[in-house]
Formats: sequence, structure tokens, C-alpha cells
Amino acid sequence: MEEKVYRTMGGVGALNIVIGVVAIVIGITAGVLLIIGGSKLVNKRTDLTF
Repeated sequence: MEEKVYRTMGGVGALNIVIGVVAIVIGITAGVLLIIGGSKLVNKRTDLTF
């Protein structure tokens, strides 16, 4: 019985690590895209009219 619980806990721990890594990668990607978009806006600010 204890071995079954240990295996389950190991699987859940591995899943949590995978989800954490995926969340970090998505966050970094979104941040880079936002920085690129902002820099394009700053470079074209003279062309913008309100």
C-alpha cells in the first residue's frame, strides 16, 4: 500500500515540475513578444496620430 502511495506522489511531483517549466516558458515568450511590440511602437511613434 505504501509503495502505491509513493508512486502516486512521485507522478504528481513530476507533473507539477513539468507544468511549472511550461508556465515559465510561456511567460518568457509572452514577455519577449511584448517587448518587441513595444519597441516597434516606440520606433514608429512619429508616424502615430491621435
